[in-house]
Amino acid sequence: MTLQETAPVAPETVPRPQPDEPPHRATAWPEARSRAALAGAGARAGREGREPLRLPLGAALDRVLAEPLTALTDLPSFDTSAMDGWAVAGEGPWTVREEGAVLAGHAPAPALSEGEAVRIATGARVPPGTSAVIRTEHARTEQTGGAPARTEQRGTDTARTEQAGVDAARPEPTAAPVGRRVHALREVRDRQDIRPRGQECRAGDELLPAGTAVTPAVLGLAAAAGYDALPVRPRPRVEVLVLGDELLTAGLPHEGLIRDALGPMLGPWCEALGTEPVTTRRIGDDAEELYAAVTGSTADLLITTGGTAAGPVDHLHRVLDAAGATLLVDGVKVRPGHPMLLARLTGPDGAARHLVGLPGNPLAAVSGLLTLAEPLLAALLGTRNGTGEGHHVPAGDEIQGHPHDTRLVPVVLRAGRAVPLHYNGPAMLRGIAVADGLAVVPPHGARTGRPLEILGLPWTTARGTGPAAIGACFT
Repeated sequence: MTLQETAPVAPETVPRPQPDEPPHRATAWPEARSRAALAGAGARAGREGREPLRLPLGAALDRVLAEPLTALTDLPSFDTSAMDGWAVAGEGPWTVREEGAVLAGHAPAPALSEGEAVRIATGARVPPGTSAVIRTEHARTEQTGGAPARTEQRGTDTARTEQAGVDAARPEPTAAPVGRRVHALREVRDRQDIRPRGQECRAGDELLPAGTAVTPAVLGLAAAAGYDALPVRPRPRVEVLVLGDELLTAGLPHEGLIRDALGPMLGPWCEALGTEPVTTRRIGDDAEELYAAVTGSTADLLITTGGTAAGPVDHLHRVLDAAGATLLVDGVKVRPGHPMLLARLTGPDGAARHLVGLPGNPLAAVSGLLTLAEPLLAALLGTRNGTGEGHHVPAGDEIQGHPHDTRLVPVVLRAGRAVPLHYNGPAMLRGIAVADGLAVVPPHGARTGRPLEILGLPWTTARGTGPAAIGACFT
């Protein structure tokens, strides 16, 4: 049976729920997120056979380690000085070796003898025989050796003349060699201020597990451990299909046409979640074209916008049925965005793929993205299981709830509290554009002061204002 032979589904009128209205048939919001995470974990298991990418350190930022990071050498790889100062051997005071300071990056210095000291710089290899390093500010030096001072004879001029003759007749005394001696200004402990070889790790130690996100600090650790490139997981490939004849890609809305807000938003959002650059295609209300796009896509995750309900041009359910897809989630008890869906289907190469159907209203689509796409991608990347709770922050004001469903409400964080934003209707983006996150509001709402889970947004964490950055202060 072709799609054209399939009878269209009659539109379904969904009135605004009343307090005594029974809940609609759909998946509870926490369960929907769990199913999405399980789907992502299963897809990750199917990708295990893929060869990891080996990227230079400069290109690996924000990727995910495909293998454990193991130390290629001891860190440090030799005993080094932790401070600028004096390398000393044995008990003090110590005679200074004057051949020159021991510097970082230079050839090893000769061994120190008992009672000897040499200047040393931070990071330099300590000479063999070194028992401790004394910081510069914890030591003093004195000069030793040189000609002995003459004793002046005082008296009459005659006496001074006679003494001068006696002195001239005496042989000149031999001067002692000029040198220096180091004294410690405080107690010296054995091996103080020496970083011993292998203090941080030994060659072969696991430094980080597979699945660790590559941050700037991870790049520094990898470089210190001897890596020039890192094994990272290939990023998931995502394709976005924007549906609807009523959408404009430029200019002002007119004559019943509206601007497409989701096409410019979803691709960058998915990239911020760790995917490859996203392909975005626009498809009208054409079931056959949608069927060809869904069955022909090789993306790991296909995201559609609109068409998830039961209107006269909502073709997605019929397309998925014709494609042999399995619906994992068909409607979620959440507002906005309850007609979202998650399906598993087989791609043209035989590999399992997933499709997340988002509602067409912009904030409802954001709700679907955070409910289904974000946990699926997190599990697919292996950074976490995708179902972990966010930070909990007290509600700054009373927030109205839905009689039966979870609500996702854009909030800003002020003085340790989540303050709801007014522009939170299904079609509105004005609130989410300035939000620090979305509060998960249980059925029947939340009173002021009640702790609420906050779903973070990728860019709020980056600028240090989101829940991931400050939420620990309020848990």
